[in-house]
Amino acid sequence: MLKGISPLLSPELLATLTRMGHGDEIVLADAHFPGESFNDNVLRADGLRIPDLLEAILPLFELDSYVPHPLVMMAAVEGDLLDPSVEESYLKAIHKSNPDAPAIERIDRFAFYERTKSAFAVLMTGETAKYGNILLKKGVTPIT
Repeated sequence: MLKGISPLLSPELLATLTRMGHGDEIVLADAHFPGESFNDNVLRADGLRIPDLLEAILPLFELDSYVPHPLVMMAAVEGDLLDPSVEESYLKAIHKSNPDAPAIERIDRFAFYERTKSAFAVLMTGETAKYGNILLKKGVTPIT
């Protein structure tokens, strides 16, 4: 156990976040997402919800300030409706450590799959919310 680091973050996830460079992306995938079909670097966080993981990850992870949308979610497929409480719960978690984070971009399902193919990693979670996947683009850690 380390002080100041959430116990929700496994050693494998911490190592992955550390190895990621500027512009690399990680997908926090809901429990239904076909992560292993799109990426060979799949980590598990079974039983954990995405808002809790966002609260644990984002104090350690700089969002990319060089792109307009370092946060990306999947848009609803035609005929489906999004549950606004999902994005609201993610933004609440995000804003705890990133109060000025830009709006979440929504992209087509298949475009999200393509981004997943080139992502650094996919973290499979226990999130059961429909359209609950979110992609984070890593930025440069500021020098203090």
